[in-house]
Amino acid sequence: MPARRFVVEADGGSRGNPGPAGYGAVVRDGETGRIIAEAAEYIGRATNNVAEYKGLIAGLRAAHSIDPTAAVDVRMDSKLVVEQMSGRWKIKHPDMQPLAAEARAVFPRGQVSYAWIPRERNKDADRLANEAMDAGKAGRQWEPKARPAAAGLAGPEPAAVEPLAEPAAEPLAEPAAPKAGWAAAADLGTPTTFVLLRHGETALTPQKRFSGSTGSDPELSEKGRWQAERAAEALAARGSVQAVVSSPMLRTRQTAEEVARQLGLPVRIEEGLRELDFGAWEGLTFAEAQERHPEDLAAWLASTKARPTGSSESFALLTQRVGVARDKILARYAGKTVLVVSHVSPIKTLVRLALGAPPDAVYRMELAAASLCAVQYYSDGNASLRLLNDTGHLR
Repeated sequence: MPARRFVVEADGGSRGNPGPAGYGAVVRDGETGRIIAEAAEYIGRATNNVAEYKGLIAGLRAAHSIDPTAAVDVRMDSKLVVEQMSGRWKIKHPDMQPLAAEARAVFPRGQVSYAWIPRERNKDADRLANEAMDAGKAGRQWEPKARPAAAGLAGPEPAAVEPLAEPAAEPLAEPAAPKAGWAAAADLGTPTTFVLLRHGETALTPQKRFSGSTGSDPELSEKGRWQAERAAEALAARGSVQAVVSSPMLRTRQTAEEVARQLGLPVRIEEGLRELDFGAWEGLTFAEAQERHPEDLAAWLASTKARPTGSSESFALLTQRVGVARDKILARYAGKTVLVVSHVSPIKTLVRLALGAPPDAVYRMELAAASLCAVQYYSDGNASLRLLNDTGHLR
């Protein structure tokens, strides 16, 4: 029996390049042309190329979830992505290399082919990318909409599938890659640096209890206050912090205020930096949550779009608000070093976004209380992780 064939159309965009960005992708049945899956997501601040690669990955994953044995024809209006994934252009940009590797890993080699199409033939993916960016601007997650029959999701009339263009007969010239931030900082100006400080311990921290934005809002413990003082001393000794921004939660405000006092700076509150809403899991240990809500916990660990029991928020939704908060801070403090005092989930998310890592990477990081991370953001949209989970000041 011949393998099933899918057509994946993908696109991504950025309003500012870099700026608020999103992607869209559709999967079509290769025989009828009917759209059988859609994917879209607001990804925060990124470049067009990053968003396009993210759209490609989402489209391939959607196709793989339907039939991992299918042959896939990818069609995109991004010549850069098509030529790089086809192997005709080298991938020099450090942000693109891991994304291309991620795309190649979805299907076995030989099951996917690539072809360029003009933008007017990529309207569905472009529409979804714009819907995702509009949703992100409104502070919400993109949700699929019911489509009319003419769109291909329902109804008797299939959309025509046009033949794929033949690959280029000869290699095309390698386009000039954007300058990597860490390699050309002098050309890109002074980067904006986020020094990310997790709050000090509370009574719940050593017991590893869920402590989010809708629980008891605990204050720092005696050890937590000591940790905040040590962090403040270390940051004051470095002398580079020019602004302090904090989550509105009590434990982060207390940590930020101690640092700000030693630096002689005010504390600015940013609502988007608050911790995830853990719903019914607030105050529980992992074992207790597993005992009381085993199915919900398993779903949450399996997908960043799942929500804790009774919660209003998934990791996907948190990513959107953290991305908006990041962009606001970048706009306000361009070229400066900013201390960002927050929680485990927002800090992990900022690190993940800086690395271009997949969503489930947040489950693979460890951040100690009062630990420091650092990320630098460059004017071309690059980000560079400089420090992760540093606790040297607490020894």
